[in-house]
Amino acid sequence: MVALQNDPLSQLCSADQLKLLDSIDRLRLQGINNYVSLPQIIVCGDQSSGKSSVLEAISGVSFPVKSNLCTRFPTELVLRRAQNISASVSIVPHESRNESESQALRGFQETLKGFDDLPNVIESAKLAMGITTHGRAFSRDILRVEITGPDRPHLTIVDLPGVIHSQTKHQTSSDVELIQDVVQGYMKEARCVILAVIQASNDYANQIVLKLARAADKSGTRTLGVITKPDTLVPGSPREAEYISLARNQEIEFRLGWHVLKNMDSDKGSSTLAQRDAEEMEFFSKGGWTELPQSSLGVEKLRSRLSTVLLRQIASKLEGLMDEIDAKFSACQEQLVKLGKPRASLDEQRLYMFDLSQSFQTLVAAASSGTYNDAFFVDAKTPRGYQQRVRAVVHNLNGEFSSGMLRNGHYREIVDAVAETPDGVDGSPSKMLQADFLDHIEELMRRTRGRELPGTFNPMIVADLFLEQSQPWEQITEKHVKEVWGAANIFLRLVAEHIADPSTSRALDQEIFEPTMKDLLQQLQDKTAEFLAPHKSGHPITYNHYFTETLQSVRRERIRKATVDTVKAFFGCQEGDMSRASTPSSYYNLERLVSSLVACNEPDMNRFAAQEALDCLNAYYKVALKRFIDDIAVQVIEEKLVSQLHHILSPVSIYKMPNDQITRIAGESEENKSMREQLSRQLSVLRNGLETCKHFSGLKFSSGTSTSSPEPEVTFALTTTL
Repeated sequence: MVALQNDPLSQLCSADQLKLLDSIDRLRLQGINNYVSLPQIIVCGDQSSGKSSVLEAISGVSFPVKSNLCTRFPTELVLRRAQNISASVSIVPHESRNESESQALRGFQETLKGFDDLPNVIESAKLAMGITTHGRAFSRDILRVEITGPDRPHLTIVDLPGVIHSQTKHQTSSDVELIQDVVQGYMKEARCVILAVIQASNDYANQIVLKLARAADKSGTRTLGVITKPDTLVPGSPREAEYISLARNQEIEFRLGWHVLKNMDSDKGSSTLAQRDAEEMEFFSKGGWTELPQSSLGVEKLRSRLSTVLLRQIASKLEGLMDEIDAKFSACQEQLVKLGKPRASLDEQRLYMFDLSQSFQTLVAAASSGTYNDAFFVDAKTPRGYQQRVRAVVHNLNGEFSSGMLRNGHYREIVDAVAETPDGVDGSPSKMLQADFLDHIEELMRRTRGRELPGTFNPMIVADLFLEQSQPWEQITEKHVKEVWGAANIFLRLVAEHIADPSTSRALDQEIFEPTMKDLLQQLQDKTAEFLAPHKSGHPITYNHYFTETLQSVRRERIRKATVDTVKAFFGCQEGDMSRASTPSSYYNLERLVSSLVACNEPDMNRFAAQEALDCLNAYYKVALKRFIDDIAVQVIEEKLVSQLHHILSPVSIYKMPNDQITRIAGESEENKSMREQLSRQLSVLRNGLETCKHFSGLKFSSGTSTSSPEPEVTFALTTTL
């Protein structure tokens, strides 16, 4: 049996650095990787590229390297320097697992007495993950191998399944896609350092891992290339020279450079790690490999290099990691607040409804009054942000309603010339010449004549004309009322989504909002009909002095136009020009001018009465229109809708609500229970992660004192605080 021991390794990290690495590792063990990406080193390579041998050389742990025991899942190798020697194997379930599966996988805990037991433990782990010969071939779950001892390097590496070129009888096309998806998922994380392993026994241009690494790390700033099996190359051959050039970073350039390892030949039988290291040193001491810097050759230098790279990656990414954890923590808290406390009993459910009603009324009051300070109100420039500001929406819709009524509320529009386009297009008024409109009024007067004297008109003629002229009001108003009602519906759904979980939000909409809003719509329509009724029947009534002022203004304007036409004709003014006359004489016949002005009076008594009726119609229409617009805005929209919104979900209504309805709305579904458990676990993990990162904020870490790394010594100052 191989005991849990290894040759001593050089001191790589300070005490603070060791604490930081330990803390990041504890976060990884808790599963924070399911929520945020932690800085880590991932080992990638094509199948049979020698990845397992690389891990064995780095860790001193004998991993299975036979082809039939190739990596079927991500393997997290955790090496820690500690006084006690220990080795354990566990499984970190993937987030896609359900709760029962996750609990079963977390229960897999094995302690190793010797490394000879590792292959058997790995086989047991594969069965626990559901990997069998005739079942699934690969898993997204993580196998965690943790080894501690006084002679271990402080390092964590994730070994990924080898990339498959094509399907075989044991590996389907779906397996090929799954592995590439897993590998690319790890590679694309900006906090991951990619250890790209390629084997010298194959042309590096044909090895998929390099293509994937370049795609994920286009600038090559976080990739370290590792060349294995250099002993398969013929000494002095062009291929050996090509790989030596690659190791010099001359063919494919990575900022972290390249490293070369000689693997242990498993086909020659078992050998100790000490023998492996001795053979490696001897191999690199001769031939073309002596041209390379010693810092890029052999496993001892690679250990130092990886520890430095990992520490640098953690230190440089700690600030961004804190920000991301904080954002995820806040989002998780918000979701838990929506779910509320567990509510199995009726009292818990009713209490939850009381809390919802208070939040609901607070937000509705803020939105209705135009006070948009709550976190509920997002950017007003977004569609959602605008829909949340119900006061702004109602105000703007009322403004559009007013403009629409002023523009299209009248049935006929008097114009100087009738356009060739059809009348009433898109709800616009029908165009009619004034002379034609007066003819229409005269005909109506003849048909409704009463006891009025010649030259006067029956007051009810104004009612008939107004009824005709105000025909579009009903359609425009009904459309406006439905638009505002629809905006209020959208607003209520947004409020419900903000204060409650999705299940409760849907129940609120179905059980309370939808039926209540239907009742409100009916009330709106009834109130609208009530305000339309006086304008559809009865006789005009107003005590507004604006009517008299408008009537006088209309008459003055009509007289002014007639006077202008007379004066222009008398003085011979050009069309549209009143500034000068065309007659060169220095005097005018003023008596003729007076006669002309007097003659402009209408001699036809019926025409005169029709004109007077038109003046009254125009004056009364303006007064009635302004009053009607205000009535709809204030007494319909405001009183019957906006002011009623906060009553829809009030503590009083919750108190009166039947028990069965309370349960239908606030009763917790299995989905919500599962979500609360998941969010609670996530919140705990994120809270620990945030506290851990805060602990190291402001500390300074050097890259280490080892001179074996080719990387220059760098000092990291972490000064970010939350």
